Amino acid sequence: MYVETFYNLRKGRGVSKDEAAKTISEDIYYGPMMIYMGDADGEVSGAEHTTADTVRPALQIVKTAPCISVVSGAMVMLTKKPSLGQNGIFIFADVAITANPTALQLAEIAICSANTAKSVAGIENPKVAMLSFSTKGSAEHELVTKVIEATKIAREMSPDLQIDGELQADASLIPSIGIKKSPGSTVAGHANVLIFPDLQSGNIAYKLVERLGDAEAIGPILQGLGAPINDLSRGCSVEDIVNLVAITVNQCIK
Repeated sequence: MYVETFYNLRKGRGVSKDEAAKTISEDIYYGPMMIYMGDADGEVSGAEHTTADTVRPALQIVKTAPCISVVSGAMVMLTKKPSLGQNGIFIFADVAITANPTALQLAEIAICSANTAKSVAGIENPKVAMLSFSTKGSAEHELVTKVIEATKIAREMSPDLQIDGELQADASLIPSIGIKKSPGSTVAGHANVLIFPDLQSGNIAYKLVERLGDAEAIGPILQGLGAPINDLSRGCSVEDIVNLVAITVNQCIK
C-alpha cells in the first residue's frame, strides 16, 4: 500500500514503481509515509542523516502546512539570563533550513516561530523581533529593506502578533536600549522570539550563544510542515534525542 501510494504521489515526477519500492524502503521516506497514511503522528530524524535528507522526504510526502510556503528551523534557547526573554527562554529562527529567505518567507518564519514559542516553549505572549544591523532607519541597505518589508507583511498576515522591526540585537533584548532606539515599541527590549535575516546569521548566533553563553539549545524544531517532523543534529546526545522526542509528542497531542 505504501509503495502504491508513494508511486501515485511521485509518478508525475517520473518515479517508476520499482523506484518507488526502493525509495520507500529507506527509513527517511518510510517515516513520512507512515504519517501520510495515518499510521504515525510525528517523526524525529537526523541522528544519522543530514537536515536535507530529513526535509526532502517530508516535503515530497507530507508537504507544507496550509498557507505556508517555507520550511524553517527554530531552536529553543535556554539561557542563564532570567531577566531577558521569557525567564531566559528564547526562540531563534531560522537556524537550519532557508539560506536567504524572501521578505514573504521571513514573515512566515516569524509567524511560525511565534506559534512554536507558544506551543513548545511555553511562551504565552510571544514578542517577535525582526533582527537587522539597523534599528528604525539607522542604516539604509537592501538587507534592511527586506526586514522592514517582512515585518509589514507579518503584521498584515497576523494582526494580533506583537512584532517589531527592524531591530538590532541589543535594542531587542535590553529595555533601556530598546526605549532609546525604538520608543513606544512593546517588543523592543522585551523580545523573546528572535528572527534572523538569513540562515547564516541565525545558525552562527545560536551556536555562539550555546557555546560562549553556556546556554542549552533544543532543536531544531522544523516549522511550516503539515505534521510534526523534527530534526536532530548528527552530533546529538541521548538527552538531545529525548528532548526532541518529548517536543514532538507534545506537538502531536496539540
